[in-house]
Formats: sequence, structure tokens, C-alpha cells
Amino acid sequence: MTMKKWLHLSIIAALMVALVACSGGKKEEGASSTPSASSSKPAESPSANPSTDEQQPAADEAGWKSDTSPITFDWYLNFAWFPNKWGVDPTSQYITKKTGVNLNLVVPAGNENEKLNALIAANQLPDFITLGWWEEGVKKMVEGGLVESLTDLANQYDPYFFKVADPAKLSWYSQPDGKTYVYPNASSSPMDFQKFGTQFTSNQTFVVRKDMYEAIGSPDMRTPEGFLNALKMAKEKFPDVNGQPLIPIGFHEFGEDGNYSFFDVGQDSSYLAQYLALPREKDGHLYDRLTDPDFVRWLKTFRQANQDGLISRDVFVDKRAQMEEKIAQGRYFAMVYQRTDFAAQQNVLFAKDPNSVYIAVDGPANEKLDPPTLSGPAISGWTVTLISKNVKNKERAIKFMSYLLSEEGQKDMYLGEKGVSYDTIDGKDQFKPEAFNLMNTDRSAFDKQYGASHTFWMLMDTNMQLQWQPPSVEPFKQLEDWTKGKTYGYSQFDLINPPATSKEGINAKKISLEWGKVLPKLLLAKSDADFDQIFKDFIEKRDKTGFADLVAYRQGKYEENVKKLAEFMK
Repeated sequence: MTMKKWLHLSIIAALMVALVACSGGKKEEGASSTPSASSSKPAESPSANPSTDEQQPAADEAGWKSDTSPITFDWYLNFAWFPNKWGVDPTSQYITKKTGVNLNLVVPAGNENEKLNALIAANQLPDFITLGWWEEGVKKMVEGGLVESLTDLANQYDPYFFKVADPAKLSWYSQPDGKTYVYPNASSSPMDFQKFGTQFTSNQTFVVRKDMYEAIGSPDMRTPEGFLNALKMAKEKFPDVNGQPLIPIGFHEFGEDGNYSFFDVGQDSSYLAQYLALPREKDGHLYDRLTDPDFVRWLKTFRQANQDGLISRDVFVDKRAQMEEKIAQGRYFAMVYQRTDFAAQQNVLFAKDPNSVYIAVDGPANEKLDPPTLSGPAISGWTVTLISKNVKNKERAIKFMSYLLSEEGQKDMYLGEKGVSYDTIDGKDQFKPEAFNLMNTDRSAFDKQYGASHTFWMLMDTNMQLQWQPPSVEPFKQLEDWTKGKTYGYSQFDLINPPATSKEGINAKKISLEWGKVLPKLLLAKSDADFDQIFKDFIEKRDKTGFADLVAYRQGKYEENVKKLAEFMK
């Protein structure tokens, strides 16, 4: 989310080393920057899309097995930080050998949205496209008629799709025409929450460097006074880290819509609001968490931290690459951050000194000191995948998607090839010790050497994969365990934003851009009085920019979601 977004998904720490989920980041070596020539719409021929009735398999048969001849699909991932290539590891090689499908993974070199918009404008979308469900590109592709209906493709070529796809997820993403054009990964319906909820974890954590925290007496940081005092003690006791200044508190990347650590208005995402257990609705009406007294009190606490010299100027300008470098150096004392975004760096610290890792502790809390209400997995998932109308072979495409969604495909993608990355040990299919050890010590090396366990996460089913998931180990276990019992589902608040081109959508963007400018000003304000004036001016400007109409639109969509989710529970 951050991811430029997440949100908002509980995924095991091993997965999200690759993820960012959220805040964007650097382009890794070896990532494709442009689609191959075959991305352009090909001339259709009878052989490219066979569809005779006699060739169509029964609904309970895996259609992909009927044709395993070689074919290469271009698969675009709208995440510049994605580092992996298909075919260099045993898992992807095994899947290609098994299904005949090879993938050319296409990753933008710079700004993701600029690249995707250019592909959309030129009608040069690759065969498959994966992006965040919240991104405007999803609507542009669907409403622009640039992508295939998955349900139509399944009806025509592969009824097995309906056996392996989750009806609740298909219904959740169905369009007014009754068709579904996207399928999510890391998605959990209310039924999934009932079934797996005790195993769900959240990505949202408040963390401190273990050795420093313990050295200053493991203080209570739930109140503004305790929080500021802990930062001061850490800075006094540890002014430098290996010759570099300590950064008392770190956050997610500041962007045009705000910052996930505080509030990203564009996504209505706020780690701080979750720590403070602020409700997202009251008596059936959406609640304005941004103006909640507890939330404002804590924004002022961070303003005071800056005035006291406890917030480094670096945090306002650093991008993910710079933050990852500083985390690996252990330069932050505390962070309002998602745990999976620094898993690789956590491993680096753990290898040097297990006591120098980051641990989750109770941080900012509301006045009643209620425990956090963290975001867990939701039915919208994290990303969604679409099939372009430029796809070179519709039948093979939908059948390959069905394979990936099936238990067989999920097991192949998660565990890899038997005898290579996993084996049956003590009667259970599980990672071989050497693979498991590498996964927990050097995730990047694991991705290249094995390619399993969410290396290729585009259609991962995190619920199905729980049956093969190994128990967590340090330095990740403590972070995960801290979120258990504090993790909740918020599916009803997804998909409530208006279309970007609507009056409400245009105003929503204006408001979020204004908040992106105002947030740093609030934190850098010289006094509480200055803060109050800046905040007051923002609220007035927000109200004049059609905020009431925006709330009314979101309220209507929220109520629709509540009804739709109730149907899934029957």
C-alpha cells in the first residue's frame, strides 16, 4: 500500500521483503522497463483462440492440462520496486515446464502511473496486468473496454475457473453489467475471517530498536508524555549510530496525498488512527477520523517532537531506498511503519546482532489507552490482476489463471518443486531445511535460488497457503505475534471512493493534494497556535471543496458494501 498501499493485508514477513507494498521505491537491477514487441495487439487467427465446443473441458477438469505447448505471456506489474524475473529460479522453471507458460515480467522503470497511463492511452497493454485495487488505472481499463471479462472467458473457454475462483470475490468485484474483470490476491472475505481470523496478522506496527529501548528502561510510549520522553532518552543515550546521527522516529514516505503513518487522505489510510483505535464509522455513518480529538492531540505531539529536535529533516524527503539503507544501519530508534517493508533490513540487523533488531511495542494510544485496532486482510485484497484484450491467446490465458488459483497452482507457487525447495517431512509437505533457513536469512537470495514462497505473488491466496506455511521464526515472529488479537477486517470501507473523473472524484483529489501539502506544515509548525490555524484553514478549504458531497457519495457506497458483505455471510 505504500503498498503504495495496503493496506492493508496481513501477509507473512517472508513475503513482503519483496513487497512494499506500499510506498513505491527504486527500480531493481534486471527488471524490464518496457513491454516486448508482442505486447501490441496481435492479428487474431482461428488458431490463436480456439473455442470449439468439443474442445471445452468439463467444469471439474483442469483445462490447462489440455494444452501445454510453449507460449509466452507479457505480464505487467505496476510496481517499480519488483526485483524478480521469471525463469531464473527452479519454481518458475518448473511451472513453465508443467504448463508450457513462460512469463515476461514487465516492470516500469520510473513513475508507475505515468507508465500505465501511457500503455492505456496507446492501447498497448500487455497480456496480463497487476496493480493495486485502489488505483485509478483499474477503472480506466475496465470502463475503457481494454480488458477481458474473466467470467466471459471462463464461460467460453474454461468453466473450471468457477470451481477454483471464490464466488464472494467475483461478486465483490462484479461490475454493473454483471461481469467481473479483475481477480484479487491476498484477499479475505468475511467468511475467511470467521474461518482463519485467529491466524491473521496485520502489517501495521509501531516498532523500536530492541537494544536501545531496553537500555532506556523499556518505557511506556502510549501517552504523549511517555512517547516524547522515550525519544528524548534514546537521543541522549545514543546520539550516534556507527558515526551517523540517530533518527529518533521514522515514518513512511511523504507523498502527494499525505503519509500512511499519519494519514493518507487519498486512501483514507492511517496507521496512527489504527493505533488510536479510532472508529471508521459511528452509528452506521462514516466517521471523520482526521478531526478526532485524539488524532489531533497526537499530531500535536509529533509537532512538539519536531520542536524538541526529535524529528530529523531526512524523514520529510527520504524515499524508500534511503529509508531501507538507514533501517539496515539501525539508525532509527522508533518507526511508525509496516513490518513487512523492512524484513530484509531486519535480517541484516539480526545477522549482525540479534539485540539490534526492531520489535513491536505498544505505541501511541487514545486517552483511554485502548489497544490498537489494526487493519487485517480484506476482501479487496492487495492487488488485482486483469487480462488485456490484446492478449495473444484468450484460452491459454484464462486457463493459466485458473491453474494459478487452484490448490495445485497455489502449492506449486508457494512450495515450489518437490525435492528441490520442499519435501514430505514428518508426513507433511514443507520446505526443506536449507531452503527454509535461506528464506529466513537472505530473502533476496532465496527468491533467486528457489523462487517459492510468494516470490511471484500476483495471484497468491494467503488463506489457502496457510496449510503449507511454516511457523514464524525470529526476527519476524515477535512482530507478527504483537498484531494478533489486534487485527480486524475492514472490507466494508473498500471501494467507496468516487470515479476520478466525477465531480466528487475531482474534489477528492484536490482535497488529498491539499492535505499532502498541509501535513508537513502541521508537523513543522512553530507552536500549537500555529498548528491550530493551519489545521483550521485546511478544514475550511476542505469544506469549500465539496467535502460534504464526497462524504455522501462514500456513505452510499459504504452502505452498499455492508449489504453485499451480509450476503456473503449467508
